[in-house]
Amino acid sequence: MPSDHISKKFDAELEGVRSHVLQMGGLVEQQINRAMEALANGDIALADQVIVDDHRVNAMEVGIDDDCTRIIAKRQPAAGDLRMVMTVVKTITDLERIGDEAQKIARMAKLVHEREHGTSPRFSEVLYASNVALDMLKTALDAFARLDIAAAAKVVKQDQIVDEQFRGIMRQLVTFMMEDPRTISACIDILFIAKAIERIGDHAKNMSEYVVYLVKGKDVRHITAEEFERETSSPD
Repeated sequence: MPSDHISKKFDAELEGVRSHVLQMGGLVEQQINRAMEALANGDIALADQVIVDDHRVNAMEVGIDDDCTRIIAKRQPAAGDLRMVMTVVKTITDLERIGDEAQKIARMAKLVHEREHGTSPRFSEVLYASNVALDMLKTALDAFARLDIAAAAKVVKQDQIVDEQFRGIMRQLVTFMMEDPRTISACIDILFIAKAIERIGDHAKNMSEYVVYLVKGKDVRHITAEEFERETSSPD
């Protein structure tokens, strides 16, 4: 019975850190949404709130990391349990970095809207790319919650869309700057925003790869999209 009690406590601890990861993910999603809303609507106060709230994301990473350290020290997990702890540690690192990118978007949004009106290019393409990247993050978190490697494969495919969008935005911004030098400063700021969105997609892709590692015990980083699809569709 004592060993059964210990096992139940261990399971509860693992479930606790999983739940905290999803809470952190929800906060990061909110940060991205608010940053993009600040960009779209010129809401400086909302951008400032995103910048201020970044410390909450950082604090959650530190707290979850401490919990994982204690679990390793107390429980000495092995096999699937160890993979779960390692996946959590890697996932919260990417979530914290996504939070940094959201803060960067908010800072750039402030710069864009504090400049003179009428000299900024349209934001439609940037907003579309951000929607795809945000969906990638949501899907990666859902894949983690449900241990769904099919959802993880979807994220990898979406990453290619975000990369293509980034290249298209970059070409468009170069055209704007060549046609109207007054847009140069704003275009550079928007380019930083587009790069931040592209990085959010990269981090979401990383998170989906950790899910495959958790479920199948295979490291699928640095492989092609085709190889990833084969891994996630095979039974083993």
